[in-house]
Amino acid sequence: MKTKNKIIRNEEKPIQKSRFIVQILFALLCIWIGIEFYYFTQFLESGGVEKFYNRPAGVDGFLPISSLMSFYYYFISGTIHPAHPAGFFIFLGIVVVSLIFGKSFCSWFCPIGLLSEMIGDFGEKLFKRKLKLPKFLDYPLRSLKYLLLGFLFYSVFFVMSEAALKMFLDSPYNLMSDVKMYYFFADLSRTSLIVIAVLFVLSIVVRNFWCRFLCPYGALLGALTFLSTNKIKRNEVSCIDCNLCAKACPSFIKVDKVKTVLSDECSSCMSCVDACPVKDTLYVENILTKKKLAKKHFAFIIVVVFMIVTGIGMMTGNWNNQIKKDEYLILFKDLNSFGHPTGTSQIKALNKEAQINNKINETGSSNIKE
Repeated sequence: MKTKNKIIRNEEKPIQKSRFIVQILFALLCIWIGIEFYYFTQFLESGGVEKFYNRPAGVDGFLPISSLMSFYYYFISGTIHPAHPAGFFIFLGIVVVSLIFGKSFCSWFCPIGLLSEMIGDFGEKLFKRKLKLPKFLDYPLRSLKYLLLGFLFYSVFFVMSEAALKMFLDSPYNLMSDVKMYYFFADLSRTSLIVIAVLFVLSIVVRNFWCRFLCPYGALLGALTFLSTNKIKRNEVSCIDCNLCAKACPSFIKVDKVKTVLSDECSSCMSCVDACPVKDTLYVENILTKKKLAKKHFAFIIVVVFMIVTGIGMMTGNWNNQIKKDEYLILFKDLNSFGHPTGTSQIKALNKEAQINNKINETGSSNIKE
């Protein structure tokens, strides 16, 4: 049984307002990148007649698969691929932040996460409560994002050789993947509109539907959460079992029942910590130093760490790609002919083509030596 202790009121200021400010600023940055990219595509559409606008490197952040490939390519070759170098550093920044603060990118930076929260808030007001799927539906659906992540990992890390990976990264499709992505959203098909509408409705009914069930990026960051050095802890002695932390959690984690929050669904939004009415009962602790981290420091560090990693890319000259505007104009003319290798059979074909090219190069080199 718990011994009765003097209850000391938690007077530490909530951090949700700070988090919302960070989310809005990052969303505005994404909008600004989108506006700059729009003017860049207008230059391409004009055939080089209109004023040239530099391609914003930050658009690489919207190419998660290419960024993952660039990350893996660097791991096996030691080279930052020049096609989308900013994507490499953005991906690296997200991974580093996740290893420190878990799946915090989703609740602090991701514009889709912000949109999902706003839709979820609307759903709560509409239904007067949070709706949760029963376990027999929730668990299988949550596994979908891991299946998608597993297929992606298998296709990249186990099927593609270094040569095939380089061929893909060098391919016209990858070079123009940002432009193709822009036109996908600028000219949505009827099918795409229906899918987005369905996801919107489902997100009203079930909070964070996309993030919880379908986002493979979220699955990756959720897995990294278990390796993060900072965890949310609960002091069982001072806990008054008010259940406010569990009610505040947008991911339905039973924070009031655990000593340490260990969940792939925890996005470090700090809603549970803010909701706790008792001082030092819910807090963030570094598992290495065993020291508590103040909420205001949490907000500061998470932003600074991400800025440092991406800043390194800028300062080292590995932010903007090396594609010249004349090359973009040439590639743009054949934009619709560039296709993505969607299946493992096509990726294996890419591997075979890479092997043939290597043999040709080796044969050519030996002939030159002779």
